[in-house]
Amino acid sequence: MSVITRALLTAIPALTTGFASLVATPASAQAPINYYVAVPAAAPTSTRLITNGTPWRWENAAFVSSKAPQRDVILCAAVAKRVGPLASFTVAGKAYDAEALAACNNHAK
Repeated sequence: MSVITRALLTAIPALTTGFASLVATPASAQAPINYYVAVPAAAPTSTRLITNGTPWRWENAAFVSSKAPQRDVILCAAVAKRVGPLASFTVAGKAYDAEALAACNNHAK
């Protein structure tokens, strides 16, 4: 085995490890996929939901969505209007308090 081949074989793992850490950094800086979590008080009639252009997925008994351009209160009201009262609404891991949730649920169908 030549000196160049040996050098390449030892350098490749180090290069790929370094590259992997560079690639992972931007992804970890992105907003979480489940930025919004809306838990309906009752089972929805449909698990398909799009509000004001924001798509929601049905996951673990809740509608979840990534960060959207609309204000949080607008999104909460839009979900409640479509699926009915919400048991909880969470934005970036922080749950609405009772007052904010009640205001959101005023828009429920």
